[in-house]
Amino acid sequence: MKTTILIHCPDQSGIISAVTGFIHAKGGNIIYLDQHVAKQANVFFMRLESDFDDNTLNLEGFKNEFTTSLATPYQMQWSLHLDDVLPRMAIFVSKYNHCLYDLLSRYHSGELKAEIPFILSNHTDLAYIAEQFNIPFYHIPVTKTSKNEVEERQLELLKEHNVDFMVLARYMQIVGSRLIDEYPNKIINIHHSFLPAFAGAKPYHAAFERGVKIIGATSHYVTEELDAGPIIEQDVTAVSHTHTIQDFIAKGRDLEKIVLSRAVKLHVKRKTMVYNNKTVIFS
Repeated sequence: MKTTILIHCPDQSGIISAVTGFIHAKGGNIIYLDQHVAKQANVFFMRLESDFDDNTLNLEGFKNEFTTSLATPYQMQWSLHLDDVLPRMAIFVSKYNHCLYDLLSRYHSGELKAEIPFILSNHTDLAYIAEQFNIPFYHIPVTKTSKNEVEERQLELLKEHNVDFMVLARYMQIVGSRLIDEYPNKIINIHHSFLPAFAGAKPYHAAFERGVKIIGATSHYVTEELDAGPIIEQDVTAVSHTHTIQDFIAKGRDLEKIVLSRAVKLHVKRKTMVYNNKTVIFS
C-alpha cells in the first residue's frame, strides 16, 4: 500500500524526525520526502510518500495514532491519501474545446491519473466530445436570473458523483460562492494571461495593441476574488511585431492547454499545498 501524507504546521525542531520515526515504527518504507519552511510566516510544509505492507497497516488506527501522537502536539493540518484511490475530477467547459480535448486525451492515454464522472457545460456545443470519450455530459444553461438554480443543480451533481475537485477548462461563467466554499482550493481555472495582466474580454487584442513581447497563461485555484486565487502553474511564449492577432490567439491556446494540464497533474499527484493565498509546489 502506497500512501502520500501532506503536512503543514508551525515550524519547530524535530518534525521530520518525529514523522519519519512514526512511519518507520509502523512498518513503512519512506520512498520520497520533500519539505519547505516559509520563514516569514514560520510555517513548515512536508510531502511524504511511503510504502506499507498491505497486511500490516490498519488505516484507521494509523490515522488515530498519528493524530494523537503527532498532529495534535505539533498543531498539524494533515491529510493522508492512498495511491490506488484515484481522485474524481469534474470538467466544466463552455464553447472552446482545446483544453477539454487536451485533458481528455491525457486521461484516455493514462497520463492523467484520475476519474472523470462527468462533463458540465452551459452550452451544448461540446456534447459530441463527451460522447466520443464515453463520459456523461450535463447541459445547465446560465441566465442572469438562474444563477441560484444553476449553482444548486451543480452542487447536486457534484455530490451525487462524489467529485473531489473541478477543472474549469475555459468555462466562461463565474463560479458561485457556494461551490467555492464547498470546494476550497479544489476548483482549478485556466486564465488566458500571465497574471496579473490585461483585463477584459479580449486580452490578446489588448496585448497586440500594446506591442507586448511575451504572452502567457496562468492556472490557479478559484476564490471569490476573480482571477486572484493561489497560482499553481504559469508559462510564457515569445511574440513579435511579425505576429498577427490570430497568431497570438493560437499561441495562447497552446499555452493554456499545457499550463492547465500541468496544474491538474500537480493537484492529482498531491503536490500542491495552499497557504495565505499562495501555493507550495513540490517537485
